[in-house]
Amino acid sequence: MADVLTVITQVGILTFVVAGMAGLGLGLTMQQVLTPLKDPRLVVGALAANFVVVPLVAIVAARALPMDDATSAAIILVGCCAGAPFLPTLAKLAHGSQPLAVGVMVLLMVVTVAFAPVVVPLAVEGATVSAGDIAQSLILFMLVPLGLGLVVRARYAGFAGDVVGGFTQASTVGLAVGIVSGLLVTWREVFASIGSWIFVGTVVVIVAGLVAGWAGGLGRESGDRLVLGLGAAQRNISAALVIAASLGPDVVVTTLVAALVLPILLIVLAGELGKRRGAESDSA
Repeated sequence: MADVLTVITQVGILTFVVAGMAGLGLGLTMQQVLTPLKDPRLVVGALAANFVVVPLVAIVAARALPMDDATSAAIILVGCCAGAPFLPTLAKLAHGSQPLAVGVMVLLMVVTVAFAPVVVPLAVEGATVSAGDIAQSLILFMLVPLGLGLVVRARYAGFAGDVVGGFTQASTVGLAVGIVSGLLVTWREVFASIGSWIFVGTVVVIVAGLVAGWAGGLGRESGDRLVLGLGAAQRNISAALVIAASLGPDVVVTTLVAALVLPILLIVLAGELGKRRGAESDSA
């Protein structure tokens, strides 16, 4: 039964990622995605938050807190991998800018491919990091569907508008199925993590990302800064799991726990922030 649920989890998450990326491409133009990245201060702030502050905080937490080796490695892996496909979903919940979320997500994914292979082996003993393996999953399941969606939107805008809703619904269903089945498989580990060091370490990474991302967006409106904070808090678990596989099953399990804790906490946070922003807009 556990094997079946594991497969369902993988299919659900894959559906969420692929359908979600395609749907984003169908709903946006290339200009909308690239425009936010023309702001040098935004780019520098996002890169500093995701590849300086959060990794440093993760490494310090892994060294300073009394974690076992597997937990320490998982926290460092999570901290060093940025560019999660989950960011546009969080931005939508928080009433933030979708084009900004997509542009930042792509930027962070590309940099992660170069950053993780250099930094992770220095921070985690025994870690084997293949830039090709990380790039393969990111390109195949994220960038290709996004790119195809953008091309279809550019050439057949009417058709894109007709089908984008179906892709969005498929992505939402995939996320729900993936999270529920994933919790059914790992519920013991997840509940055991509450109050444990993997939970504490994950929360530390989330807080560091929110603060660093918000600070990195200095000078932009609050909605953009919120997207940057959520982007730095939600790490690239797909890339982290690729690396975790080289460190053994214990690291994979602890990384999976972080993979479930991160989106659940951030979904709740983004939803609450979205409600507050919506209420403020209605009262304005």
